[in-house]
Amino acid sequence: MDYICYTIETREEAEEIVSCLLAEEGIDSLEIDDLLPVDDSIQGGNFEELQPDLPEDDGSCRIRFYLDAEGDHTELLRRVRSALEGARAYADMGSLTIREERVRREDWQDKWKEYFHSFSIEDILFVPSWENPPADLEGKTLIRIDPGIAFGTGRHESTELCIRAMRHYLKKGDAVLDVGFGSGILSVVAASLGAGSLAGTDIDPICKDAVAQNMEANGFCFDPARFYIGNLAEDTGLRKELGEGCYDLVFANILADIITAMAPDLRDRLRPGGLLITSGIIDFKQEEVEDALRDQKLEIVEVNALGEWRSIIARRKAGGEECSRSLSTRGK
Repeated sequence: MDYICYTIETREEAEEIVSCLLAEEGIDSLEIDDLLPVDDSIQGGNFEELQPDLPEDDGSCRIRFYLDAEGDHTELLRRVRSALEGARAYADMGSLTIREERVRREDWQDKWKEYFHSFSIEDILFVPSWENPPADLEGKTLIRIDPGIAFGTGRHESTELCIRAMRHYLKKGDAVLDVGFGSGILSVVAASLGAGSLAGTDIDPICKDAVAQNMEANGFCFDPARFYIGNLAEDTGLRKELGEGCYDLVFANILADIITAMAPDLRDRLRPGGLLITSGIIDFKQEEVEDALRDQKLEIVEVNALGEWRSIIARRKAGGEECSRSLSTRGK
């Protein structure tokens, strides 16, 4: 099935009006293209490192939606145009020009795959699901990865820093917690390196399917009951489910401000002597994160850099309570 992409030229102040009018016609899957800063309020803060480099905001906006190319949408488009013109009495709607472009289904779904290919980090070879691995894998650990629409391919500097740290610190049988698991790439690598148990948290429900697919693609049993959707900093029930003092390694490849806010909860998950491996930290926020971890009596073990990104590894000092829950062991 092919699609027709309809692009409405409008103004930023009219985004909500246009979106509501389209929703009244049953069109609620939209792409909005403007020059406004990224709305990161859903993550609980204003994160400078999420903001792209954009030209000066001129107030223009393009809203796109897709319809089946085989259908007759003449009457629908007539109603949409009429409703948009009628809204001019309430806001600057811009030109309201509607452009049409036919989009092939395979292009729409798979175009991004042209930019993601096999790559290695140390002795770990990452191969996407649409490529064949090389015949000679001697000395390599093969990871099959399909990021789909969840975050995490391993190509970002922050993820690479985590993987390199894991390669150095993870011991067979370790209990691992992946905070912000995304596509599950860190969990898959941990399982491949011999982790004894795995758990994870993320705030986006779509990530659970992605981590399940990637775990299973690599021959690992996926336990959905151990991968939670929720905010560790706000959800007391989630903290109870994860347990306290249970994990040898905790990964938090997220953002600096979230790590800072979550520092007490990350520390509490660690066993005495356990390691917290943080990443996703832009260079100018390194000191803030270090201070937050030290405030929680965590010892900074090392700081690694790749480009403008930093990974801070900290240890919970020995001594303290035993794990408040038992963890299951999984393997291939």
